[in-house]
Amino acid sequence: MDELLVRGIPGLPEIGPGDPLPALIAGAARDAGVQPGDILAVTSKIVSKAEGRIVHATDREQAITDETVRVVATRVRADGGTTRIVENRLGLVMAAAGVDASNTVEGTVLLLPLDPDASAAAIRAAVEGAVGAPIGVVVTDTAGRAWREGQTDIVIGASGVRLLDDLRGTYDATGKLLEVTAPAVGDEIAAAADLVKGKTSGVPVAVVRGLARLLDDQAPGARALIRRPEDDLFSLGTAEARQEGYEAGFSARAPEDRARVEE
Repeated sequence: MDELLVRGIPGLPEIGPGDPLPALIAGAARDAGVQPGDILAVTSKIVSKAEGRIVHATDREQAITDETVRVVATRVRADGGTTRIVENRLGLVMAAAGVDASNTVEGTVLLLPLDPDASAAAIRAAVEGAVGAPIGVVVTDTAGRAWREGQTDIVIGASGVRLLDDLRGTYDATGKLLEVTAPAVGDEIAAAADLVKGKTSGVPVAVVRGLARLLDDQAPGARALIRRPEDDLFSLGTAEARQEGYEAGFSARAPEDRARVEE
């Protein structure tokens, strides 16, 4: 039977702008006994902190706007605030574009890393130099999910790890052809790692052992998990889709019909 080991890596200090994060993680990984074949899951917050992706909390709404490339849904909450579900510049659809106020200095918020795949590659190079190759790295962040309550961690950056385990064209245990099955193993790794990292433990890096079969130094980065717009059946919120449909129908009316509606 295959076995999977997931444990947190202790020993990292509080991370701040300009800190040599890859070298710090490499040292902690070596001390924790990380081995070739392991996969590291790194919380995006420490990557953002090291890269100086920090803004004042008073600028949060503007930061969300600046990080947004497409609005999916906007809702006014019972407390009077507004929740914005948007596509950010990384192609991720997230609440508040991934701008986060947790686990950062009071009065500040964190933006997602500029290039999480590049950040993962730098960490991977440093760790492989310390413990040997190959290893894999995923950078993770917390996100909600359509149709489901709560949040889970997902992959937003990766290096050296195959994030989709494409089983199409193979057969299940009963001999049936698998035509669409492609488990999102990258997100499963991120979620498993979050069980030992947590949100309040102060352990931002975990090691996952037992998935060496997923290591691939030619694997694409985290955009491999983003669905193409033409394949997205849920690109807008319900109210937004209704409004867009109404406006399209209204525009298609003859001029005299639009005038009667406007009256």
